[in-house]
Amino acid sequence: MTLTTPDDFTRRWRQPPNFPLAVSFDYTFVPAIDVLDAIRRDPEVRYTILGDDDWAVRMDRTVAFRTAPVEEIVTWPFRLVHFNLNRFYDDLLGGFQEEVMVPWRTHLSARGFTWQRLAPILFLSTHGASSTYHNDNSHGLVWQVHGIKTFHSYRDPDKHLSADAAVIGETTGEVPPKHESAERQSVTMCPGDQLWSHALTPHWVTTESRLAMSVTLAHGGLCHQGRFSRRERALRAYWDKHPGEAWTHDLRNARY
Repeated sequence: MTLTTPDDFTRRWRQPPNFPLAVSFDYTFVPAIDVLDAIRRDPEVRYTILGDDDWAVRMDRTVAFRTAPVEEIVTWPFRLVHFNLNRFYDDLLGGFQEEVMVPWRTHLSARGFTWQRLAPILFLSTHGASSTYHNDNSHGLVWQVHGIKTFHSYRDPDKHLSADAAVIGETTGEVPPKHESAERQSVTMCPGDQLWSHALTPHWVTTESRLAMSVTLAHGGLCHQGRFSRRERALRAYWDKHPGEAWTHDLRNARY
């Protein structure tokens, strides 16, 4: 595993805007359609059927999603997320822990980073699908594996959502609020592309190919030599005042 610019990463990770990465992981995924076919049947998967079809059509597809032929499924607009990938480390994602998670954790630790959680999240979607407009409490190393997605955020997130507003959940919606296109940072990601998504910054993701798959390595409580990122300091300050809510915020935007 090689990070091409470790010094630059150490400097840039603390504050927006998002930036591209080039981390080389010695890992090959099984084909995305095979991942979809297996993971859609897992009880912990979360998915939403989208599109302009009437309510009854979407409901029928929701019921049939786990069992319909996968070739048919990929013609439906949907978004899917799975937050607990270690369930698949012995089969579908065999070797992922050893070839991705351990090297990345080792790389960060060797450069003075600590964290409170670091786990992968899987996303699958079809052409025309969009995620919700939301922010995460975690920093994300977004790794595009199959197909094409566009990752949208802002060049200056503070103009659109303060860190304090992000902490209390003033972000989540199906679509982003109106804004000038020049204010938006839109990064089209092809297979192998990677992006660092800053914690507590609003964003949304659109799918540009028939089927797209990405994995995000989510870093909670990421800290470098005792220093948190600028926006995460607002989260820490909130938890100091409301210790009973610490970490429960991770569940707030679990809907993809």
